Amino acid sequence: MGVNASVVAIDAGNSKTDVALIGEDGTVLSTARGGGFQPPTVGVEAAVDVLASVLDGALAAAVEPVGSIGHVSACLANADLPVEEEELTRALLERGWGRTVEVRNDTFAILRAGVDEPRGVAVVCGAGINCVGMVPDGRTARFPAIGRISGDWGGGSGLAEEAMWFAARAEDGRGGPTELVRTLPGHFGLGSVYELIEALHRGRIPYERRHELTPVLFATSTAGDPVASALVDRLADEVVALASVALGRLELLDEEVPVVLGGSVLAARHTRLDERIAGLLAERAPKAVVRVVSQPPVLGAALLGLDRTGAAPEVHSRLRTHYN
Repeated sequence: MGVNASVVAIDAGNSKTDVALIGEDGTVLSTARGGGFQPPTVGVEAAVDVLASVLDGALAAAVEPVGSIGHVSACLANADLPVEEEELTRALLERGWGRTVEVRNDTFAILRAGVDEPRGVAVVCGAGINCVGMVPDGRTARFPAIGRISGDWGGGSGLAEEAMWFAARAEDGRGGPTELVRTLPGHFGLGSVYELIEALHRGRIPYERRHELTPVLFATSTAGDPVASALVDRLADEVVALASVALGRLELLDEEVPVVLGGSVLAARHTRLDERIAGLLAERAPKAVVRVVSQPPVLGAALLGLDRTGAAPEVHSRLRTHYN
């Protein structure tokens, strides 16, 4: 007969996918990890095939055979617009994994992992930057978050490009001085920004290594460089702009509410960045409580699934205890 899974939780980013099977009492029956979810690159069906492979791994890892699955809660990268969530929901329903399916952008998983109830705002800054908010009555706040065409600034990739822009102009005379001229190429053992530009352009430094420039930017700021510090300050301004607009849309600016920070850049706890975010947010939303999420996003996807199925508080608590 086997055991039934109340929720299949899926957290799928560009580089990896986590799946957790959650029992009716909130017990984690099994987990599995696999490759990234990239429908813009490989197409929807091939991307969903990756999810299927990871789900098969979770089912195979369960101590007892899983008899049935109730709800699929999938928080997916590249589900940036409601129309994309609807498209992916249909694709997952066609696979017949569970009786019901809900697809959300993966930022919602980070938010739900960091709050005790589905109420709050999250700003995530990793390779890119995004913000979502939710309240228990089902209302949400969100942004397209697909790059400069949707008004975005920041994220690790964007910061690396900005740092290179200032360094290049400082070296050739179009801009003012900055220590980034030394620290950015020095990270790769090169002697000039020109050498770094050539190495990046010609592929001698792989594209994916550009993200290494972001920690160098923060270190240069910590050492006192005004240009690097101004970029860090601008990121803080962007984080607070996103959070405060989302809070305003949900009528939470004057309430005690969590503002969850996640993603590799914000989780690194850079002092200047953290202090400026806290100070600016205190002006815009004085009762907001800043938290840096440490739990894995798949927990958030699972909690969203339990919210959807109406699970009892003790079921939520048992699940959260597993990940704390």
